[in-house]
Amino acid sequence: MSKTTIKVNNNGSLLIEGDFEIVDKEGKQYDLGGRDKVSLCRCGRSANKPFCDGSHRNHFEHEAEAFALPPKK
Repeated sequence: MSKTTIKVNNNGSLLIEGDFEIVDKEGKQYDLGGRDKVSLCRCGRSANKPFCDGSHRNHFEHEAEAFALPPKK
């Protein structure tokens, strides 16, 4: 199995790559058609949610920069 990586793209999607599954609120698995890389929508504009369809272009701005979360309470 390959390590799962989630990349937060500037002004765009979350790119998930590796060995993963995506399930809905009931736990039913999405059929990813054999893909080991998908993009998830962050802007809310996609007609293909939860997957990105590129609708964010020129409508969503977020500079993706890693930071440390505060310690768990």
